[in-house]
Amino acid sequence: MVVTFKEENTIAFKHLFLKDYVDGADDSYAVYTQHDLYDRVFYAVDKYLAIPNETIGRYAYVRGQSGGNQSALMLCQQYYRRGRIDPANDTFNIDPKIVTDCLGVDPEDPHPLPPELDRSYKNFTFKFHKLINVTIQFKLKAINIQTIINNEIPDCYTFTITITFDNKAHSGRVKIHLNNRADIKECKGHSVFGRGDNSFRLFFDVVVILVCSLSFILCARSIIRGLMLQHEFSQFFQRRYNQSVCLSDRMEFLNGWYILLVISDVLTVLGTIMKIGIESKNFADYDVCSILLGTSTLLVWVGVIRYLTFFQKYNILIVTLRVALPNVIRFCCCVAVIYLGYCFCGWIVLGPYHVKFRSLSMVSECLFSLINGDDMFITFAEMQQNSYLVWLFSQIYLYTFISLFIYMVLSLFIALITGSYETIKHQCEGETPVSQLHAYIAECKDSPKSGKYRRDSTSTCSVFCCCEQAPLQDNTLLVN
Repeated sequence: MVVTFKEENTIAFKHLFLKDYVDGADDSYAVYTQHDLYDRVFYAVDKYLAIPNETIGRYAYVRGQSGGNQSALMLCQQYYRRGRIDPANDTFNIDPKIVTDCLGVDPEDPHPLPPELDRSYKNFTFKFHKLINVTIQFKLKAINIQTIINNEIPDCYTFTITITFDNKAHSGRVKIHLNNRADIKECKGHSVFGRGDNSFRLFFDVVVILVCSLSFILCARSIIRGLMLQHEFSQFFQRRYNQSVCLSDRMEFLNGWYILLVISDVLTVLGTIMKIGIESKNFADYDVCSILLGTSTLLVWVGVIRYLTFFQKYNILIVTLRVALPNVIRFCCCVAVIYLGYCFCGWIVLGPYHVKFRSLSMVSECLFSLINGDDMFITFAEMQQNSYLVWLFSQIYLYTFISLFIYMVLSLFIALITGSYETIKHQCEGETPVSQLHAYIAECKDSPKSGKYRRDSTSTCSVFCCCEQAPLQDNTLLVN
């Protein structure tokens, strides 16, 4: 509802303040004559002054700062301090320092004057020979009452609207853009008759925070005890056998699922706290809250795979990823160097002639799509043939990239994962290689029920205590 309210208001502002605006014409909406530019600027100001009498939505003006120079609406033009251009003689004299000239317009109180009576801003003269842009900026207040449907208190919005007439290219075409920035805050006074009670939702949020906090404490405790046991085992192995424990054996003591749960619990607690604050209208940072809760939900569902790892046939995906990950990371680092080279080359050479290569991020998105076989014909067909040399270069560039990354890089990437899967499959069918850690554990032939692992006295330490040190003979049981 928040996003919909902002988007629909932005569309309403475009139809309200931009003369003859048509939906979907943002890239082509422009003016080409001085008269049209004056007409569009004064039209926007006139519509702003007539908001209370014409708009369907309920909007309120935001007055200028008390005691300052700011007005409710600022009409500004930016131009070069000195600019003289004479195409006939191929001469110019330009001072690149930018000068900003502004005029404030305030609606009358309590009602604005009709446009035919308020003509002060109509005397504003544009310096077309050195003009960079013209901007109209003002603020409007609105209330999003549709949240009442979900038994929530409505939000109060402050829209900062900026209309820009862009002439920095000096090409004879002045592009017009309307930008709307929404600031959400708590309404000062509100009265909603028959509003539902949200106490159960708040109670549920508190329960989620408590459960996730308990999960965080238990998982963190397990991680700490695993690290302590790993350190103790490494010292013992070094002292007993005069050998150092390899990294893979050290990682056996660290449970990756616990780390995943810790991160998920932290994100869930932070996101739920922000959710409570949003519902209580203390703040309105919806984006951060959604990122925290969405990421934590993803990690929780990934953590469900942990229960499938207890079955050998269902565990093949996790084991394959764990074995293939180091080789895949090293392979991707090498490929990234070549990929970045193609990105920079395409951006520099093809950027002026192809819409998909205008920025570095667009180049990366286009090349990644080509690797997956998407938009191949369109990418070739949209190449402008203004320069035969650049067109020829683009053909060589695209053919070599597609051939290299689809037929070689992508095939090698799949081969790495397939090879890891075959290795795991053969290990399951044959004898599994025994590491130093498992060989040491195999030396103990006593069963857990033999009584040799029981302590003589019970500990009075609580379940959350991590300070108790277990004897070395008990460590084999913990590892098991």
